[in-house]
Amino acid sequence: PTATTTYTVTVTDSKGCTKTDAVVVTVNPLPNVDAGADVAICNGFSTTLTAVGSGGTPTYTYAWSNGVNTASQTVSPTATTTYTVTVTDSKGCTKTDAVVVTVNPLPNVDAGADVAICNGFSTTLTAVGSGGTPTYTYLWSNGATTASTSVSPTATTTYTVTVTDSKGCTKTDAVTVTVNPLPNVNAGPDVEICYGFSTTLTAIGSGGTPTYTYLWSNGATTASTSVSPIATTTYTVTVTDSKGCTKTDAVVVTVNPLPSVDAGADVEICYGFS
Repeated sequence: PTATTTYTVTVTDSKGCTKTDAVVVTVNPLPNVDAGADVAICNGFSTTLTAVGSGGTPTYTYAWSNGVNTASQTVSPTATTTYTVTVTDSKGCTKTDAVVVTVNPLPNVDAGADVAICNGFSTTLTAVGSGGTPTYTYLWSNGATTASTSVSPTATTTYTVTVTDSKGCTKTDAVTVTVNPLPNVNAGPDVEICYGFSTTLTAIGSGGTPTYTYLWSNGATTASTSVSPIATTTYTVTVTDSKGCTKTDAVVVTVNPLPSVDAGADVEICYGFS
């Protein structure tokens, strides 16, 4: 029956005598159960499922398809999974509902290879997102929100970037920017020479990361260079260390003009005269 119904039965014996009795079949309503709305999570994350029983004859007990017997539970599936929950009321009547937990894959992110720069210089870091569900947004640890960011750290620094795909799933990668110190260079003190003479300039590199190479403004590629300027000249020298970091210094060679002298005209005298 779909509703409470009384059924009667009449028994008749072999003498034609009859008697009637009745039985009532009570129909209890089924409880209702709501397993909640379908949800989506990112791989590696969890969500809480909560079933709500109503109707029927309280109280309710719950039985989930993964063996949990409480109304709420936390699940962390690694693939899209359908969870069913059966609610049973105090009359033993049951109803089942289901909820689908969709598991979205995490995106991939590559912050690029570690780089080295010289102190005072900059470099551009570029992250590449892939996988997951495009499109991607980026967030660098320095606050940049674009795939590429220009950085000028004064000390070795690790930058992290978090990529978020269109489903809200995230992945983080890091890149280290090593800051190499600049070398020092001393081109020597300024010097003075007389016109037509020469002098040797000697530069000394230090600090940074040896060994050093030298480049003078006159094209010389050794630490020392001999110069013979005909006018006052500033010579610059750039020292480069083994990490490619450079520093420049200058030295001024002042050219002093020669004095003029007149010894007089040639003369003739007689022997014995002065």
